[in-house]
Amino acid sequence: MSRALHRPSFRQALCLVIIAAAALGYGFIMRYWVIEDSSIGVACGSGLATWLCASRHTAIALFTPEVFGSVALAAALLNLLRPSIAFWAIALAAGGAGIVLYNAALSSLAVALLILSLARPVPEAS
Repeated sequence: MSRALHRPSFRQALCLVIIAAAALGYGFIMRYWVIEDSSIGVACGSGLATWLCASRHTAIALFTPEVFGSVALAAALLNLLRPSIAFWAIALAAGGAGIVLYNAALSSLAVALLILSLARPVPEAS
């Protein structure tokens, strides 16, 4: 008799879809409206101290050393070893933002590991 596969419930899957959509939305807004917009880049480069410039500098500081992809990959690996809805949420949030914000290699590997973790059986109760 085969064991059941580890799958999120309907409510958990709905929350994960919302988290992934929010992460992708954040990534698209930051990339196309804030980071690549030349007028915002010139204004922030000249020393403008607004929340938009602070978020732009923070996003650039995070995607330059591939933090989004690294966090997504670490959470996906942990989810593969020990399935948890929290690891799913972290990997989807960081992976969704990372795919759009120039960390596509590590983030897409993390998403592939998340898909692979759906084939993992539920751990036996000890």
